[in-house]
Amino acid sequence: MLDALFSPGSVAVVGASRSPDKVGNRILANLIECGFTGQIVPVNPTASEILGLRCYPSLREYGRSVDLGVVVVPRPAVMAAVEDCIGAGAKALIVITAGFKETGPEGADLERELVRLCRARQVRLVGPNCLGLLNTERNLNASFAKVWPARGHISFMSQSGALMSAILDHAALHRLGISKMISLGNKGDVDENDLIAALAADPDTNVIVGYLESIMDGDKFIRTAENAAARKPIVIFKSGVTQAGVRAASSHTGSLAGADIAYGAAFRRSGVIRAETFEQMIDYALAFTMQPLPKGERVAVVTNAGGPGIMAADAIEQIGLTMSPLSEATRDSLRGVLPEAASSANPIDVLGDADAGRYAAAVHAAIADPQVDAVIVLLTPQAVTRVPQTAAAIADAADGSKPVLASFMGGRDVAPAIKLFMERGLPNYPSPERAVRALNAMCEYARWLRRPPRIVARFPVNRRRVERIIARQLRLQQHQVGEVAAKDILRAYDFNVPPGFHALTREEAVEAAERIGFPVAMKIVSPDIIHKSDIGGVRLNLDSPEAVRDTFDLMMLRIGQRLPEARLEGVYVEKMCPRGREVILGMTRDPQFGPMLMFGLGGIFVEVMKDVTFHIAPITQEEARQMLESTRSYALLRGVRGQARVDIDAIAVSLQRISQLVTDFPHILEMDINPFIVGPVGGVSLAADARFTLRSAR
Repeated sequence: MLDALFSPGSVAVVGASRSPDKVGNRILANLIECGFTGQIVPVNPTASEILGLRCYPSLREYGRSVDLGVVVVPRPAVMAAVEDCIGAGAKALIVITAGFKETGPEGADLERELVRLCRARQVRLVGPNCLGLLNTERNLNASFAKVWPARGHISFMSQSGALMSAILDHAALHRLGISKMISLGNKGDVDENDLIAALAADPDTNVIVGYLESIMDGDKFIRTAENAAARKPIVIFKSGVTQAGVRAASSHTGSLAGADIAYGAAFRRSGVIRAETFEQMIDYALAFTMQPLPKGERVAVVTNAGGPGIMAADAIEQIGLTMSPLSEATRDSLRGVLPEAASSANPIDVLGDADAGRYAAAVHAAIADPQVDAVIVLLTPQAVTRVPQTAAAIADAADGSKPVLASFMGGRDVAPAIKLFMERGLPNYPSPERAVRALNAMCEYARWLRRPPRIVARFPVNRRRVERIIARQLRLQQHQVGEVAAKDILRAYDFNVPPGFHALTREEAVEAAERIGFPVAMKIVSPDIIHKSDIGGVRLNLDSPEAVRDTFDLMMLRIGQRLPEARLEGVYVEKMCPRGREVILGMTRDPQFGPMLMFGLGGIFVEVMKDVTFHIAPITQEEARQMLESTRSYALLRGVRGQARVDIDAIAVSLQRISQLVTDFPHILEMDINPFIVGPVGGVSLAADARFTLRSAR
């Protein structure tokens, strides 16, 4: 719990200043002006009184305990100020001062010393290098922000102090109510995980909203966010979505994954709603705090103009929601109250001369329709439109049984309506598309809440065999696991693998081919060659002993000439795989969030279209199916234009087996099964090629 931060009985401002231009003065003034009722203790060795309050040279001179210390002194004086606060019994600290790890190694060393001191004394630290925090429920403004917001039920956390100021300014302009706002700064101690857990338990917070630039403890974040999201929605705007320097990756999975993909997968897993922009962050927060969650994804649109209605319908279909067909009873009801020229279909067009009563009747009818889960109301101001009266009628009609979102389009003429909507708890958006995106965020969260319990299947496997293979590879310092050993690993986890043999000579290769039965494939074996096909190390459909001998000799000669430093350890002779749909299954281990599973169709779908999907392991059967369904090319697996449906369950089970494998063995850094050949329903699916990358033993 963070009670000393959010609900202190007393606050010391160490570094309070008499100068209005100083941050120490602004923080003290904010505490006074915003009505904090606890004890406020200014600390400044050169002043006896500031802003009407007695000032103390140190907290030792004050002689009593304090709950929260706000430190705003030059960096060289920070440690002494913190020790002064801890000596006075402070259980929480906010260090406003900058100049720590954001400035380089010297600042990072000082920050580590600061954090060690606080943790040793069990004192929670916000910052350093932050704007502070506020709690409207307690009239606590321990920040140097210029704006004090209206009281509400949205709580914000921000890794950027400047963005916190922008949110507060936006909230003041649009009358957006806020419960708590916390500037995280450098996250020396208190981080997003602490705040999400605290705000999830906070009765004054209905929606948790965050701006984050990084998450350091990914596993903890997923656990914390998943627990919190089960209680209330979490909206996060994550910036820094590009990777300036992508590490060298040996697998397709590793090369396709990136930092932003990992964050997206982690958010989906934990139920976090991701905002892609600042405006989306605010849009989603409004929708969640003002309206009930939809029970489904069927939408009705009410409009006084055809164009905006079409815009909304397009956005609804494109984002994956449904324009609900209205029931016949609803259409009969609408025909009774709308002019003959109006439309009783969806979108419900009440016409440009619609008055407040006509809008109210249409909204009532849409809400009452059992085939409708949510309503979006559009209005463009016409010459005869009485905008404020219409807004009031719509707000009255929105009875709280289903979400109603508005898009009163325009500027000056609709401003009074927007003000009324904010007062009445009905979110308004400048365009239909923004209203639809906000509704879709609500639908995503409601869908996550309805998900079945997470039951991760455990398959019977030969784990000891994999332990021996990995131990041998690491003992030999061979971190690239070749096809022979990779397929042994897959066999141990009950994957179907074509029969094959490792051959050191051409005679052994011929013998292996005859034992397997022609035609066969031949692949070079070398710990130094990762992508075999790139250097002519793969030959298919060899149908005779002569073809096997000739191919063996030619492969050894040409690869030896091309890569004279490579260690050539013979070939792998394998039964040719049956035809089927080729897909790629893989995993790459993200530094923050751990193993990320990947699925995509092979060939152009991976190489060119990048049509792949990722999910954090371990996964359930339902999540494995969702991975397949989320790709654009999923229709090809189900069978289109006369093509046979493939065994989708075989792919889902294989993803679950990979999930178990990479969870069991943290040494696996990356892996690909490429291609995984999927047969028809009831047929055979098998791993045609595979590779693993291991990380060093620790």
